[in-house]
Amino acid sequence: MVMKANPYPSAIETIGNTPLVDLARITRNMAGRILAKLEYFNPGFSKKDRIARQIITDAEASGELAAGQTVVELTSGNTGTGLAIVCGVRGYPFVAVMSKGNSVERARMMSALGAEVVLVDQLPASVPGRVSGGDLKLVEHETQRIVKERRAFRADQFQLNSNFRAHYLNTGPEIIQQTHGQIDVFCDFAGTGGSFAGCSAAFKKHNPAIRCFIVEPQGAAILAGEPVTYPNHRIQGGGYAISHLPMLNPAHVDGYLKVSDRQAVAMARRLARQEGIFAGFSSGANVAAAVELLKTSFKGKTAVVLICDSGLKYLSTDLWE
Repeated sequence: MVMKANPYPSAIETIGNTPLVDLARITRNMAGRILAKLEYFNPGFSKKDRIARQIITDAEASGELAAGQTVVELTSGNTGTGLAIVCGVRGYPFVAVMSKGNSVERARMMSALGAEVVLVDQLPASVPGRVSGGDLKLVEHETQRIVKERRAFRADQFQLNSNFRAHYLNTGPEIIQQTHGQIDVFCDFAGTGGSFAGCSAAFKKHNPAIRCFIVEPQGAAILAGEPVTYPNHRIQGGGYAISHLPMLNPAHVDGYLKVSDRQAVAMARRLARQEGIFAGFSSGANVAAAVELLKTSFKGKTAVVLICDSGLKYLSTDLWE
């Protein structure tokens, strides 16, 4: 990485320009390469720092966010952490609304960064550590109530185009520059769909031949048109069985890949042991999907994935048992 000679004015300016690593040990006995962008190098340890910065910057520019106004958003923890950092530096009170099903590390980190954290009970049939679409609806209801009550700005990661812009303007172009444009396929686990939408749009603009695949949990592949039979999967941060993600452009989706809990966990553990990359469930899912692509229709090709966040956010879960 090329380091800046002078100090940054704040942690916000350190967001982005994360390193790209060749997973040469994972692919040692395979034909092809997997290049992984380490998004936990961001100050909040995830790719969501990018959208937090973009949402607040765009809202300031448009006048939607007034000086000192409270910012509120629902989160599985990563977007909330990014918003806590950006809002803290720029002087906005921030309220993070999160399901109790998400890992406790996330709530503690957001609180340490100055956020007010509101935890919402899960549905009676839900499993701690496994947030379903139904659980997320409860969080959404509480988020809307708080926004109305406090006359707050809603940093809506599922709806605001800033989510797309963060990855279209930054993440995607960074990868193109780091690979000198030599990319064959991209696969990405769908949460809000923002990183897939922004990166795929940038890749298709650069080279329409680049293939882009959405990754979903096995048993909750609703975007692929399948019935949801396993809503309480273990892959935190996505797979909420939301059938419509506004940022996704169907023209940029070349296919859908399904990854089981077992595959995601096993690959996250392999990343730690073999590559020195300490990441979470969704990162394991992304790499597991890329491995399957290189074994089948993309033998000998170059795949790119995002390492979405740090494994430090899952120490209390069964990922590291």
